[in-house]
Amino acid sequence: MNAPVSKEPLDPRDRPARLTVGVVGAGRVGPALAVSLQLAGHRPVAVSGVSDASRRRAADLLPGVPVVEPAEVLARAELVLLTVPDDVLPTLVEGLAETGAVRPGQLLVHTSGRYGARVLDPALRAGALPLALHPAMTFTGSAVDVQRLAGCSFGVTAPAELRLAAEALVIEMGGEPEWIAEESRPLYHAALALGANHLVTLVAQSMELLTKAGVTAPDRMLGPLLGAALDNALRSGDAALTGPVARGDAGTVAAHIGELRTHAPQAVAGYLAMARATADRALAHGLLKAESAEDLLVVLADQERRPGGAGPGETR
Repeated sequence: MNAPVSKEPLDPRDRPARLTVGVVGAGRVGPALAVSLQLAGHRPVAVSGVSDASRRRAADLLPGVPVVEPAEVLARAELVLLTVPDDVLPTLVEGLAETGAVRPGQLLVHTSGRYGARVLDPALRAGALPLALHPAMTFTGSAVDVQRLAGCSFGVTAPAELRLAAEALVIEMGGEPEWIAEESRPLYHAALALGANHLVTLVAQSMELLTKAGVTAPDRMLGPLLGAALDNALRSGDAALTGPVARGDAGTVAAHIGELRTHAPQAVAGYLAMARATADRALAHGLLKAESAEDLLVVLADQERRPGGAGPGETR
């Protein structure tokens, strides 16, 4: 039986302490957030998912919660999580608003890092209460995600009158709210992608190279090293820079690039780009002396000009 739907607009100050929750888009994020809200006493009542994987994910994390169309999710829920890809979000919001699926007083929450609250303007005009709550966390689509939300920072953007409601929801999910201005959302999201998404690429490449070098357990070798490097970086920033680039060991860097050209040519461009960025930061921070940097920068410039080493402004 469908949950009864309130037809009267709800003032957020009069909203019941516990809400019915719907999820539009059962990707990796939505079901985990719904479970976190469920643990806080809210009640998931509907979820939408298109692919077989999303439907399985919904069944695993939200057993017994019916899988329905997006419009039906909004009809059943007071709090709706829009957890769809960034490029899909604007069109989804416009469509839901145009078809009358959005109800006055309904809390509409999206989890995109790229967008603030303005992407929800079509729903706002329909009377919804718009919130942008982006968990700064990588998700697997499994129950472990719920545990990882404990202490996770959320990028929060919302109208001033809804700020307390947004922060309260984040705290209920075990997270820590961090206010992000509307105009700063793209920069905020770029910063997270630079740190987290590119880190996965770098680690995966490192593991592949260690395997080629004969290391039988590259994950076990890298774990302590990368853990210490991350801890040092978070504590000390650029002062934690170390290694041949930060020391200005041009010969070692040249040897690295030579090996990569032989064994992993696809990794050369990334190595050169990161070496250049590391050298710039080490120079600016005073770790790399100008006299030591000269030979290093010559090596990098020479390698960038070689075939297979995309230099600044070049395409591959």
